[in-house]
Amino acid sequence: MSRKVISGSAAGGVDTGKQLLSVVDLKTHFLTERGTVLAVDGVSLNLERGKTLGVVGESGSGKTILARSIMGLLPKRNVVREGHVYYEGTDIIGHSQNEMRSVWGSEMAMVFQDPMTSLNPVMKVGNQITESLVHHLSMDKSEAKATALALLQSVGIPEPQQRLGEYPHQLSGGMRQRVTIAIALACGPKILFADEPTTALDVTVQAQILNLLGRQQSERHMAMILVTHDLGVVAGRTDDIAVMYAGKIVEQAPTNVLFSKMKMPYTEALVSSIPKLDNPSHTVLEIIPGRPPDLVHPPKGCNFAPRCKYVQDKCLEEEPPLAQAETPGHFYRCWFPVGTPEGRDALGRNLAAAAATSTLGSTPASTTTTLTAAAAATKET
Repeated sequence: MSRKVISGSAAGGVDTGKQLLSVVDLKTHFLTERGTVLAVDGVSLNLERGKTLGVVGESGSGKTILARSIMGLLPKRNVVREGHVYYEGTDIIGHSQNEMRSVWGSEMAMVFQDPMTSLNPVMKVGNQITESLVHHLSMDKSEAKATALALLQSVGIPEPQQRLGEYPHQLSGGMRQRVTIAIALACGPKILFADEPTTALDVTVQAQILNLLGRQQSERHMAMILVTHDLGVVAGRTDDIAVMYAGKIVEQAPTNVLFSKMKMPYTEALVSSIPKLDNPSHTVLEIIPGRPPDLVHPPKGCNFAPRCKYVQDKCLEEEPPLAQAETPGHFYRCWFPVGTPEGRDALGRNLAAAAATSTLGSTPASTTTTLTAAAAATKET
């Protein structure tokens, strides 16, 4: 299989004539007593106006930090932020907090995952919405209140006039999340970041919130970055998907291509862990063995190698570069990609080694990592 290796910035190369947002080789590291945490480590991506990008990965993969880093919503101390974030052709990575205040709300906005902590508990809902309208759009109080009422109506809040005078704790979880969406949409941003917007909501309310976000995006022609751990959420709601693992994008592709022609074993493992409706009752859910790596001391080679059922010696020694697949816009990091002869051979060798070890009843130390991952593969087959 031929591999077209690309540079770290090629997947998100700057095209200011077409892209609303271009992120190039973005790195966000936290300085701690244990060492430097490589939370976001060389991420590049593009986003056009009106398009939706899904960012998917396990907890700790760097999804939320990526969104916050793009917007500049990071702690003031012990943080290293490098790279480029081009918004409408202007690099905002070096903007001061005062300069970013003109961007937050009016150009970029975020829906946080926990509305109970993102909303001010001692400020009425109406005041929290009108605050940004007065600041960014210079509305007077009566005009801002009328706009806030219209926003609550647009996001499906019942009895919106009454809700304007209530506090967050008086609302249900679903209504609080709708309020945070109304606040984020208040000034008509061009990009909306939705960070796990359905966390802690029941299934029916989750669907309502996701449908609401999709409807508002379509009506306003916004770009949206939808951050989630659930591939099922982004399957029918995004144009492209970026899969993150250990602070890096390990696969990125148009949504339909990612599900039909995935290359990265981590993506395959995430898809396999989604519950299937046609499975018999009490079917044991598939899991990804092991746990994500320590981002202070990441392993040598591929970060996913200790958990991968395709792992070979090369994976443990050399980090795979970002490569381009046959389909335009499809990039991945893997030496033995899913669905290729190399990948099938690697999996076959691991299965054979696992079977031989099971027969002999002993495990050579040099193959411990390989056989751990292969054991999971044996169960799947």
